[in-house]
Amino acid sequence: MHRRSFCLGTGAAAAGALLPALVAAEDWPARAIRMIVPFPAGGGTDAISRQLAERITHATGWSIAIENRAGAGGNIGLESVAKAAPDGYTIGMGQAANLAINPSLYPRMPYDPLKDFALISLVATQALVAVVSAKSPYRTLGDLIAAAKAKPGTVTVAHTGNGTVGHLAGEVFARQAGIKVLIVPYKGAAQVVTDILGGQVDLLFGNPLAVMPLASAGLLHPIAVTSLQRLPALPEVPTVEEIGYRGFEATNWSGLVAPAKTPAAVVARLNAEVNAALRQPELVAKLAIDSSEPLPSSPERFAEFLRAEHAKWGSLIRDAGIKLE
Repeated sequence: MHRRSFCLGTGAAAAGALLPALVAAEDWPARAIRMIVPFPAGGGTDAISRQLAERITHATGWSIAIENRAGAGGNIGLESVAKAAPDGYTIGMGQAANLAINPSLYPRMPYDPLKDFALISLVATQALVAVVSAKSPYRTLGDLIAAAKAKPGTVTVAHTGNGTVGHLAGEVFARQAGIKVLIVPYKGAAQVVTDILGGQVDLLFGNPLAVMPLASAGLLHPIAVTSLQRLPALPEVPTVEEIGYRGFEATNWSGLVAPAKTPAAVVARLNAEVNAALRQPELVAKLAIDSSEPLPSSPERFAEFLRAEHAKWGSLIRDAGIKLE
């Protein structure tokens, strides 16, 4: 009898503890939701975040305020999400770099991507485009590889920031091709695009949003894409795998997260609205312009995907001996 009374009492206490969270979830959202974008305005992650927020707002009437907090490969922005109150009013747009790559690249991280977030949904995936200047002597990836083998260390491969997928794509490509190249880091896409147009650097694994308009204008020449299938927008451009590097894939992806311990009911509601938005033909068409593909998913599928990406990039970084200087 005493044991039974104890169990009933414990259950009542647990129910009482859950009650405020359930009530909060029913009333949520009662004010604007902050969406932290851990990269500068105008970039690919920012564009996807704003398009998604616009569609959700249109469908629900919620107010979603975009807040750009760039720096440290996305770590600064996601740190602010991890440390925010878990009340459903702060969410963040995570990305391959700050959720899967940086933990193996940075000596210290301000958060644990596998423990400090409630995962809402994957959002989109996007291949990179390997481009050279339209005036470059290299017309194919094979031309560039031959030049690098003939004169090791003279071919330059640029990237838009340490820890980005473009950075690792260049490192892993050079390693698989058995060539020695000079990796040239930049802070953002604007300067690197200017320099590749001017011939100061030879190759860039770039975001389609930054390079495809210039390719369409005849200023840049695409020579490969980093997905396993060719891009519909560039059907004549081969994949790196097709060129002879089996299994080569380096795609950027994004996913919406909240602070750990955000009420499950709030996460479920956010997941439902994100997934509904990602299935809207208008948003699918907008994402396709930048060669992005929507990835609606459950929180559980996102968690499975993140663990796999975390392991994949960690292994590649360790095997290649890539370190931040």
